[in-house]
Amino acid sequence: MALLPCVEIEPRAPATASVVWLHGLGANGHDFEPVVPHLGLPASLAVRFVFPHAPSIPVTINDGYVMPAWYDIVASDLERRVDETQLRASAAAVAELLRRENERGIPSERIVVAGFSQGGAVGYELALTWPERLAGLVAISTYFATQASIEPHAASAGMPILICHGRHDTLVPARLGEQASRTLTDMGYAVEYRDYAVEHGVDLEEIRDIGAWLAACLG
Repeated sequence: MALLPCVEIEPRAPATASVVWLHGLGANGHDFEPVVPHLGLPASLAVRFVFPHAPSIPVTINDGYVMPAWYDIVASDLERRVDETQLRASAAAVAELLRRENERGIPSERIVVAGFSQGGAVGYELALTWPERLAGLVAISTYFATQASIEPHAASAGMPILICHGRHDTLVPARLGEQASRTLTDMGYAVEYRDYAVEHGVDLEEIRDIGAWLAACLG
């Protein structure tokens, strides 16, 4: 399998940890590149950021328009009507990037998967099924699309998960983030849920909170 194209940001010192961060529908790997300096991570952590680009595919809810997407959304009911086959194929493609991080000397326990919106849905599937314990998962303005069908790997048990959501999000309502938080807590994960006075996006407070969480998770 050919690796997904990516934007990569290297730390000043040789990397000892990695964050693989997935963008949302219609965006690309550059979307969250500007947040890195605002995370406030200490240089001593030496974190490599990997921002993959999703392939361009037709998206049903956008009249079949071809755009960057991790999977097709076939109806606006985000709780059920997504193409799970495509979602899992995207998770498998991103998994190859995690394997490359392993090959570059970063153990799974030093890797965080992060994702926004569609990217977060893929992140849930990937992080919970990865065969080794990851450092954690950050799910931003997203939903647990495969919660009814996922088969979590035992290695993910108790993994830290940070869920961030905008209270005024009309595209992915906050209730979906809250529902994911309850479901994952019931599954035994160490979930932290935070909400913000934003719509379908992020603000500086949220970025700083994510940075503090990453520092604690990787430090």
